[in-house]
Amino acid sequence: MRNAAILWTGGKDSAMALYEAAQKGYHIRCLVTFAPPEPRFLAHPLELIRMQAQALGLPHHVLTINAPFEQSYEAGLRRLKEEMCIDCVVTGDIAAVGGSPNWIRERSRPVGMEVYTPLWGRDRHGLLQRFVELGFRVRFSCVNTRWLNASWVGRELNETAIAELRILGEQGELDLCGEQGEYHTMVIDGPGFTQGIDILAYSRRSADALAYMDIHELALMEHAG
Repeated sequence: MRNAAILWTGGKDSAMALYEAAQKGYHIRCLVTFAPPEPRFLAHPLELIRMQAQALGLPHHVLTINAPFEQSYEAGLRRLKEEMCIDCVVTGDIAAVGGSPNWIRERSRPVGMEVYTPLWGRDRHGLLQRFVELGFRVRFSCVNTRWLNASWVGRELNETAIAELRILGEQGELDLCGEQGEYHTMVIDGPGFTQGIDILAYSRRSADALAYMDIHELALMEHAG
């Protein structure tokens, strides 16, 4: 059994990758987020990520990165391997970004770390459908208003949202899974979660072309029954 770490953003893709890796028999040891010093992620707030880790019953490690980033990432991966006995990192990557080689694969090669990408190359609509069918609950945390207006922020990813995304995709160049930065998501419940996360209060904010969820209050909630 491979000891694995999930590269975790808290969104739908990393959550699906966690699910798929567990189904394949990987031993998930922890969640890992690479972040700059004093991070403030608009799309992936660390407060919510920490609550996800608690709900999943997994340790969460934030590994700090600085320039030069190639060496910084490799040092973080080497630490996972040598200090935490991690054999493999699992990512939710779906496709190459801008035609560039996969960043984590490139950084893992000098370290001798295995990389597992269970979502790579899969049909976008099929992935979204499977995500909903498995019972994941997801909220849109950030959108690029070039593609989606601010009203999408806070919405749940469900059959209705998928249908609307498909229509928008047919009208232009929108990637259904948001691979061009069209949108980001945060998972609030689903397979593996012992508790759900209730976003009790938030407001919509904007920064340049981005509209995002500014969360004011969160709480863990017990599953019914």
